[in-house]
Amino acid sequence: MSANVSSTKKRGFFNRFLDFIEVVGNKLPHPVTLFVLFSLAVILISALASRMGVTVTYDKIVEGAKQPTTVEAINLLSKQGIRDIFSKAVTNFTGFAPLGTVLVAMLGVGVAEGTGLIQAALRKLVLSTPKRLITAVVVFAGVMSNVASDAGYVVLVPLGALIFLSFKRHPLAGLAAAFAGVSGGFSANLAFGTIDALLAGFTEQAAGMYQPGYEVAIHANWYFMIASTFLITIIGTIITEKIIEPRLGEYKGDAKVDIEGVTAAESKGLTWALITLIAFIAVIVALVMSGILKSDEGEILKNSAFLAGLVPIIAAGFLIPGVAYGIAAKTVKNDKDIANVMGKAMSTMGGYLVLAFAAAQFVAYFGWSNLGTILAVKGANLLEATGMTGLPMLIGFILVSAFINLFIGSASAKWAIMAPVFVPMLMHIGYSPEFTQLAYRIGDSTTNIISPLMSYFAVIVAFAQKYDKETGIGTLISVMVPYSLLFLFSWAILFILWTVFKLPIGPGVGIRLM
Repeated sequence: MSANVSSTKKRGFFNRFLDFIEVVGNKLPHPVTLFVLFSLAVILISALASRMGVTVTYDKIVEGAKQPTTVEAINLLSKQGIRDIFSKAVTNFTGFAPLGTVLVAMLGVGVAEGTGLIQAALRKLVLSTPKRLITAVVVFAGVMSNVASDAGYVVLVPLGALIFLSFKRHPLAGLAAAFAGVSGGFSANLAFGTIDALLAGFTEQAAGMYQPGYEVAIHANWYFMIASTFLITIIGTIITEKIIEPRLGEYKGDAKVDIEGVTAAESKGLTWALITLIAFIAVIVALVMSGILKSDEGEILKNSAFLAGLVPIIAAGFLIPGVAYGIAAKTVKNDKDIANVMGKAMSTMGGYLVLAFAAAQFVAYFGWSNLGTILAVKGANLLEATGMTGLPMLIGFILVSAFINLFIGSASAKWAIMAPVFVPMLMHIGYSPEFTQLAYRIGDSTTNIISPLMSYFAVIVAFAQKYDKETGIGTLISVMVPYSLLFLFSWAILFILWTVFKLPIGPGVGIRLM
């Protein structure tokens, strides 16, 4: 990709810094080889840490009470470690979270693309959307996709690249804008999502240690998250257009999207695709409202069949309109054509499967070794030991959360470790548990996009390589660093202003304990 980076006579320090990250990162081996090397490093470090007796102790919440839990570094070069490396290699791969999500979603997306639905819809979008708004639309859609959990990674990120390409803009800038919205703005939204329910549960447990019976609602951070949605959209748009696109320069690759007008056959296909999509959504809504797709307790956002089945629902949401479009536009004739389109879509995933296998082993080894948990607890203890209070403590907490996020991708896993430490601590000095949760979410979101440990990072690299085969981890990180730094800075400013003016952070929820 370095060949695509615009050359200017005079480059500022920040651009030279990004160039350095890209050059150094891309001098590293192929991403597959890199994950293999990472895996070997984790094995060796785990053996060294285990022999040194590295352990950490933290308070785990069990039935509303603190229970000291000691975690030690696990030696992966031990007899059991070696056994696990060999015996669990297949299950590491098949159990790798993004694998099933990507492949199942691609069955539907592949049909929508193969029949021509996506291309026709994009041309319609190009003809009807003002060019000046398209970046904001992509970033905003990325943020809003978080309602559907991880679906934005496999649907919206590649779509962002296609949208930009259809506007004759650099596809990697579109990919970056969508990725920034989906992952960098993970905690922002106009609606509630699964992450709200997950984090609220841990916050409520931690708050119960200080004030038994304290309840945390899933909408506790809603007002701040609404404001954050517009903040991330505005900042993401500025970064894309003022930093990323000038740096990438003109796209010189082979990928192209036809932007001629929509034909009569395509228009008919789009009409039937829209009709079938509306009908499909109506069926899903009916299944949810009737209770069939709810949990046994009547929940939609917790332990429900709707959440568990969200990926196949989204796949069907592309597949059914894709088939309807193909039949109406006469781009497919029968079921064999549809099956062939699916097979063609899957045939493009070979490189990703290889990358996913290597990444899955690395993520598994890192988890087995307990190195991530040890880093998280050490970081939390270090912040606690500084003796800071009030706003400086909260800003420090955001920064530590952002740093730890580079090593533990799961938001709920980190919060399960950090909540018992910081929620009671900040309640003691008068801050509400919901406000502490809000601070954590800022740090947790902003460094997702630059961490190779984030489970979908390998997926994004694979999407980028579709437009530039030389794209590596260094390229992607160098493109995403401006988003990460400026999101963190601007979000922290919003957080400080919210604190200074003592604004409510959600319905009936304030910054301070009542």
